[in-house]
Amino acid sequence: MERLAQFVQRASYGDLSTAAREALKIRVLDSLGCAIGALGADLMSVVRRQVVEFGGSPLCSLIGGGRTAPDRAAFMNGALVRHLDFMDAYLARGETCHPSDNLAPVLAAAEYADADGAGLMTALAVAYQVQARLSDEAPVRDRGFDHTTQGAFAVGAGVAKALGLDAEQMAHAIALAAVGNVALRVTRTGDLSHWKGLAFPNTAFMGVHAAFLAMRGVTGPLEVFEGVKGFKESVSGPFSIDWAAEDLERVCRTIVKKYDAEVHAQSAVHAALALRARHGFTAADVARVEVEIFEVAYHIIGGGAEGDKTLVATKEQADHSLPYMVAAALCDGVLMPAQYAPERIARDDVQDLLRRVTVRPDQAFSARFPDEMPCRVAIWLKDGARVAMEARDYPGFHTRAASWEHAVEKFNALASPLISSNSCEAIVKAVAGLEELAVHDLTAAVARPMERAH
Repeated sequence: MERLAQFVQRASYGDLSTAAREALKIRVLDSLGCAIGALGADLMSVVRRQVVEFGGSPLCSLIGGGRTAPDRAAFMNGALVRHLDFMDAYLARGETCHPSDNLAPVLAAAEYADADGAGLMTALAVAYQVQARLSDEAPVRDRGFDHTTQGAFAVGAGVAKALGLDAEQMAHAIALAAVGNVALRVTRTGDLSHWKGLAFPNTAFMGVHAAFLAMRGVTGPLEVFEGVKGFKESVSGPFSIDWAAEDLERVCRTIVKKYDAEVHAQSAVHAALALRARHGFTAADVARVEVEIFEVAYHIIGGGAEGDKTLVATKEQADHSLPYMVAAALCDGVLMPAQYAPERIARDDVQDLLRRVTVRPDQAFSARFPDEMPCRVAIWLKDGARVAMEARDYPGFHTRAASWEHAVEKFNALASPLISSNSCEAIVKAVAGLEELAVHDLTAAVARPMERAH
C-alpha cells in the first residue's frame, strides 16, 4: 500500500501528456452532461431528499443546486453522473469499469481543499490510473465481485490526492476506503435493481469518508493487498503492479459512449442504426434480428451467465438488455434517455421486437476484445430480404476517440433541455479552461444554474 501511496503522492500535473489533459477535459464535460441530464429523474429526487434530510455542513456543491458535506456531495453527484448509464468506460479483458465514477468524490475533495483545476485534473487522472490498472491486473468479476471493489482503491487514491494528504495519510486513506468496500457482482446480474446505479456512488461516499478519517490520523490495514485474508488471498488472486513505473495516461484508453446504452452494446447499436439508415426500413418491417458479439457482451447483456435479457420492465433492466437496446434503436432511430422512459419500455412495438432479437457469442470476436468491440448484426425483413453489417468499434471507442467538439455536442444534447443556453456555454467554457480555474469556479458553474430545474 505504501508503494501505491508513493505513486499517488508524486503524481503531478506536469506528468500529464497533452493528450491526457484533453481526454480528462472531455470526460469531465461528458460526466457533467450525464449528471445534468439526470436531474429530473424520480430516483434522483429520492436520493436528493435523503441527502438534504440527513444534512451536513454545507462545504461542497451539489449539481442542481444546494450544498452539503463532502461525502454526501460525492454520493449525490455520483448518483447523477451514473444514473443515465451514459458515462465513460474502461475495458480490460476480465473487467469493465466506469472511471468517471471517480469525478464526484474527487470534485468534492478538491472543492473542500480549495484546489485549482490542474490539481483536480491530476487527482482525477490518478483515480483513473488506479482503477484501470487494477482492472487490467486484478479482475474480480468472474470471482463474483463487482468492479466497485477496485473502484474503492481509486476513490481513496484520488480523494487523498485532491486533499493534499502526505504519503502516510494517503496509504491509510486508500486502505480504509478499500478494506470495507468489497462488493458483490449480484448488483449487476439477474433482476436488476436501483442499486446498479447507486453502488459506486455508495463506494464514493465511503471512500471520501475514509480519506477524511485518514486526514485526521485514523489508520487502516496497510497490508490490505498482501496480508493474511487480504485482497489478493480473498478477492482477486495473485497479481503484481509496479506502481513506481506507472504514468497517468490510462485515461486515454477509456471510451466515451455515443449511445445511451451499456458500454458493451455500443458497436451493436451503432451497426443496427447504420443498417436502418442505409436500407430505409422501419421496425415494422423487421422479422428478426441476430447479433453475434464477443463473449463478455453476451454474458452481461445478451442473456448469458448474468441472466435472461428478454424480460424488460424497468430502466435498469432495459439499459442492460442488448435485445431491448437494439430493438429500441430500430424502433426509434436513436438511443437516448427518452428510450428508457417507463411508458416507452412498456410499449408493444419494442416489447414484441426485443423477443425477436437473438444474441450469440462469437469466439473470433471474443479474441479481438478489448482492443476492438467486434460484432455482426443481421436483420431479416418481412419481405424475405437480409441485411447485415460487421463493426469493429464505434465513434467514441479509443480507436475513434471522441473529440472535444463531439463532447460539447453530447453535453448540449443532455443539458440543454434542463438549463439555459447561457448556462450550457458557461459550463463548457469552464471545463475547456479547467487548468486555469479554481475548482470552486467550476462547482459554481454546475450548481447555481440548475436550481431552476427543480
